[in-house]
Parts: sequence; structure tokens; C-alpha cells
Amino acid sequence: MPPGPPTTRVDRWLWAVRLLKTRAEAAQACRGGHVRVNDKPAKPAAGVRVGDTIRLRAHGMTRIVEVTHILEKRVGAPVAVRCYTDHTPPPPPEASVPVARRDRGAGRPTKRDRRMLTRLRGEEK
Repeated sequence: MPPGPPTTRVDRWLWAVRLLKTRAEAAQACRGGHVRVNDKPAKPAAGVRVGDTIRLRAHGMTRIVEVTHILEKRVGAPVAVRCYTDHTPPPPPEASVPVARRDRGAGRPTKRDRRMLTRLRGEEK
């Protein structure tokens, strides 16, 4: 890839590498305190350089990325992925507890149903 500029705005970079869908959404995330550059809260105009670590909380998950290339224009997904290194830890495994389901319109659970549910959950007294 050709060398980019030495620095750019954090909202523009987040949009260019496709971590957020629009630049307005990236600016809103910065203003809301969901973006940190090198563990410091970042405003939309904060500068980003190669080697910086960005922590982004969006869409219900936290992403931790290291900047490896500066972009100012939005590029295709295969090129965008090469512009950062993802250090996001894997999500914790979800507990495999069976979920009790009732047919729609079946009404409230009876006393017998409630006892079966508590037994299933392991909440017996």
C-alpha cells in the first residue's frame, strides 16, 4: 500500500477502515465517550498515528485495534482490514442453560408448569 499521511482524524479513520458505517456515527461515538486513543478519551478531531491503540465500544461489543496504516478515504474491506491489527479478546463462552419456551397463546404457567421450571433451573428448595 502506498504510504499515507502521517496523521488523520480519529472519526475519519474509523469510517475509512469500516469499523463504523458512517463518519457521523464515528463522530457521535467519539462525542459519547465510546472511543479512546491510547487509553485517553478522544474527540472526533483527535489525531491518529501509526502505532496508536484505539478502543471502540459500538454495536454491543468493545473492539481494540492498533493502527498500522493511515487512511483518509474509505476503501474496500480487504484493504481496510490490512490497515489495523485487531487485539480484541474473544467473547466469553455463553452458558448453555436450556431455555423454557411456551406456545404462543398458551396463557400463564400453571402451578405444575412453574414447579417444572424451577426444577429445570435448579432452584429447588
